[in-house]
Amino acid sequence: MTHYEYKVVPAATKGEKAKGVKAPEARFALALETQINAFAAEGWEYQRAEMLPSTERTGLTGTTTEWRHLLVFRRAVAEETKPEPALMIEAQDNPETEQKQQAEEAS
Repeated sequence: MTHYEYKVVPAATKGEKAKGVKAPEARFALALETQINAFAAEGWEYQRAEMLPSTERTGLTGTTTEWRHLLVFRRAVAEETKPEPALMIEAQDNPETEQKQQAEEAS
């Protein structure tokens, strides 16, 4: 089974100037494209964009809800060989099983 690690970053909020890109929408799209490609170059696979609420303090006692735009990326992580949890519990409960596993490991 493949395991993944995830990275969540704030999406660009301002367009990026470039030669031949004049419209505000095109500048904003370029900024997002640049951000996504930068993470892709590091091995992160773009998954989706999310808009999530963030409760923040206002003044001394008040709170306000701000909506944040986030980009979600993932990449596969190397799997480590670990004993199954059920086998570990069985070995702890049954001394004979533990002895058999130690004998198998020694040979």
